[in-house]
Amino acid sequence: MSGTNSSDAPASPRTEAAHDHVLGLTVYELPEPGQLMADAGTRRTRTGRLKLLLLFLVSLAPVVASYFTYYVIRPQTTRSFGQLIDPQRPLPDVQGTDLQGQHQPLLALKGQWLLVSVGPGACDGACQQQLYLQRQLREGLGKDRDRLDRVWLVEDDAPVSNTLQAAMHDATVLRVDPQALRQWLQPQEGSALEDHLYLVDPLGHWMMRFPPHLDVPGAERAKRDLERLLRASSSWDQPGRGTP
Repeated sequence: MSGTNSSDAPASPRTEAAHDHVLGLTVYELPEPGQLMADAGTRRTRTGRLKLLLLFLVSLAPVVASYFTYYVIRPQTTRSFGQLIDPQRPLPDVQGTDLQGQHQPLLALKGQWLLVSVGPGACDGACQQQLYLQRQLREGLGKDRDRLDRVWLVEDDAPVSNTLQAAMHDATVLRVDPQALRQWLQPQEGSALEDHLYLVDPLGHWMMRFPPHLDVPGAERAKRDLERLLRASSSWDQPGRGTP
């Protein structure tokens, strides 16, 4: 009929479907409180580890940069007199004993460049000459000498003369088990452990060995190696422990 109100007409199926779609609800499962805490803890742990890694990399960067400068960027015409050790060998975790009988771990020597000599307590003429050149090398570094410690590792129980003790008053002298020394340091083929001077960096790594039976001209060339290394590491290495 013409008077019928169009609003009373039945709704089409399409309209009903639209209403059903609008009113429909989707229920999502809420996470358990324990799971939320576990996830938060995992995120904190991951963040903490990342921060520690970044801190480690930042602290190591100057060391890597100085070695990169010395080994890679240096002019190709400049060759080291000492033999570079690859891979470098860390200080062993062994006990030494000073001449007064007090124990001191070798690891306590970290923190300075170390120029190391090895020999028996009954130091002969060749041994004394090496200790003399070891001292001259350090003194020749001038203002940088406090960044380098002299170390004499005595490989037996033989007494050290009073004269030699007086000459070594500004050096570190320790008796160390010879087997432990030979597991750490190694001479050039055909030479003895006592024939060399060994260089250890402030991180405690043996990284260079100078030729056997060093003489005065050889000591001058070794000094140039030391000067270059100290110059390359000047941005991060400063006088630390100091000599006794």
